[in-house]
Amino acid sequence: MGYEFDPGYVPDHLPELVEGLGRTLAISAIGMLGALVVGALLGAVAALRVPVARQLITCYVEVFRNTPLLVQIFFLYFALPEAGISLSGFTVGWLSLLLWGGAYNVENFRAGFEAVEPGYVEACRALGFSRLAAFRRTTFPLGTRIAMPSVTNTLISVFKNSSFMVAISYPELTETAVGLVAVSFRVFELFVAIGIVYLGLVWLLSLGSGALERRLAVPGGH
Repeated sequence: MGYEFDPGYVPDHLPELVEGLGRTLAISAIGMLGALVVGALLGAVAALRVPVARQLITCYVEVFRNTPLLVQIFFLYFALPEAGISLSGFTVGWLSLLLWGGAYNVENFRAGFEAVEPGYVEACRALGFSRLAAFRRTTFPLGTRIAMPSVTNTLISVFKNSSFMVAISYPELTETAVGLVAVSFRVFELFVAIGIVYLGLVWLLSLGSGALERRLAVPGGH
């Protein structure tokens, strides 16, 4: 016999899926907010070329951008306990997303800050502002606007990468679906359902980020 589609299976197990979605949204929200803050702060330090700190930030960026996210998750969840540091699945979830997204956002913000026209900074310095004050009043707000498209793309990737937590059996949306598949073999119904959920949420994030980018676009920019 061929595969028989059961349209009622997903509605029957909606409470479990909604609970899994809640966990996905929780770790994604913390990871996205943290990646935004880490990226902005460390990107500013990198752009200001602060000695020692800039080298340390470069090491952080290179490690997390050039190793697979899955390896980072395994390290936090399985390797750290060997050093006496045990983290819950929830903590590993948001922390791994924060560290991964933050590393990409450091470069996004740094590039944005360095793309600001030098004339703006020179005008601030001519008015008597210190280097740090000129950065805070001119480079930071303008650079953030320039960086916003790449930053929002990274944040969307952070959300999508929350599904990697299936590797440590953290019961977010994808892991919940996998668990249900294991006992029911309703592969088609479950993965179509969670695919639609992810597609809808990413679409909403894309709409929101697009509106934000238009609002923050540098006047006269291209």
